[in-house]
Amino acid sequence: MGPSGACWRRGGGGVPGGLRRWLCSAAAAPRVCVVGSGPAGFYTAQHILKHHGGAQVDIYEKLPVPFGLVRFGVAPDHPEVKNVINTFTQTARSGRCSYHGNVSVGRDVTVAELQQAYHAVVLSYGAEDNRVLGIPGENLSGVYSARAFVGWYNGLPENQDLNPDLSCETALILGHGNVALDIARILLSPLQLLRKTDITDGSLAALACSKVKRVWLVGRRGPLQVAFTIKELREMINLPGTKPVLNPADFTSLEDAVRDAPRPRKRLTELMIKTALEKPVGTVSPREWGLKFQRSPQEVLPTADGRRARGVRMALTRLEGSGDSAKAIPTGDMEELECGLVVSSIGYRSLPLDPAVPFDTQRGIIPNSSGRVEGVPGLYCSGWVKRGPTGVIITTMNDSFDTAQSVLEDLQRGVLDVSTSREGFGAMESILRSRGVRPVSFSDWEKIDAAEMARGKAAGKPREKIVDLQEMLRIIGH
Repeated sequence: MGPSGACWRRGGGGVPGGLRRWLCSAAAAPRVCVVGSGPAGFYTAQHILKHHGGAQVDIYEKLPVPFGLVRFGVAPDHPEVKNVINTFTQTARSGRCSYHGNVSVGRDVTVAELQQAYHAVVLSYGAEDNRVLGIPGENLSGVYSARAFVGWYNGLPENQDLNPDLSCETALILGHGNVALDIARILLSPLQLLRKTDITDGSLAALACSKVKRVWLVGRRGPLQVAFTIKELREMINLPGTKPVLNPADFTSLEDAVRDAPRPRKRLTELMIKTALEKPVGTVSPREWGLKFQRSPQEVLPTADGRRARGVRMALTRLEGSGDSAKAIPTGDMEELECGLVVSSIGYRSLPLDPAVPFDTQRGIIPNSSGRVEGVPGLYCSGWVKRGPTGVIITTMNDSFDTAQSVLEDLQRGVLDVSTSREGFGAMESILRSRGVRPVSFSDWEKIDAAEMARGKAAGKPREKIVDLQEMLRIIGH
């Protein structure tokens, strides 16, 4: 198994029946720590465990509950995307993997302390913030980040008091990605569809009283640069009781431009063109949504009392260049769009975790090469904090396998010295205890999970998420 050889075989030495035993040297068993229990963390752990028969992996998570954006980012009406949780659960239940929730790295323990206790530390804590618009009026009441809005309806504890004001008729979402479409769909979905999902009870109650019946999704560039995918667009077009409003003028002469585009882009654009040109048939829909292109937000306009959002002033843009690299240049013309709810969906952003870890604030990532943190041997990163907040779960899987491979290579080449044994969680446990931190185990999580499933069953839903941290800890007797 190379220099990292976790286990070796020794002959039975005259033992009856030639019994052979596997002896594992504690010194040769690499201890790896993963910070963050979202897809990046779990896929990194899974790959290391699968390809190294002696590695021990501990996963640390600041919340009591695992799975990161699979639990708190995936739309409630997309349960099939959450099936990866079954794979992650198998990993967490493996004899060589331990989950330690309710531990905030950077606050409860430092990265340096983890480095003392483990042969390798992988930072997979994702993007815990959102990019700001940087325009006047951004902090007015009625303006929300997509991250907070999604966290609110998905039960992220820190967003439970968001209480978005849904008393207006028109909402404006800034951004043309899948998250923007998710939010539009949740705002306009018939309640009977949402009631069958794991959307939180509180957000369901708020949506039941919502007056929103029109949602505009606004982007700086054109139809050929939208970042959403055809599946999400199709769902939006087919949403019951809702009609799409696309301006045919936005799509003239696009057939030629898209002819040589890659197939996914071509199919997506053709679906938009078809939708824009189709004449509505049958009943009048009470709700509508539309895409607005080549508009760049300049200011959120306040109501007369200066407190709330009443609209957004936008600069009209023209495109320079083509395809994904096209740039939006302001033309000098302006337009105002009235709305009482503004959601900024222009991307998530990673934050620095610990002063000891290099961080590129410009790009919002930890500088790295194939997941190896620059200038810090034994420190790695995977997922959004490694490459920026883009891509879907499969992208994160491949990216995490790439980082895990770097760890395995460094073990094999002897870059990571496993000749000295490390205590792993044993060392961390006493540090955490001395600081009054009580970690949550995976079996503790399974009790919270069972409670959520039971509450969901009573309400006719797949689960009812517990949104209060203290209540989670009470369930497990912390």
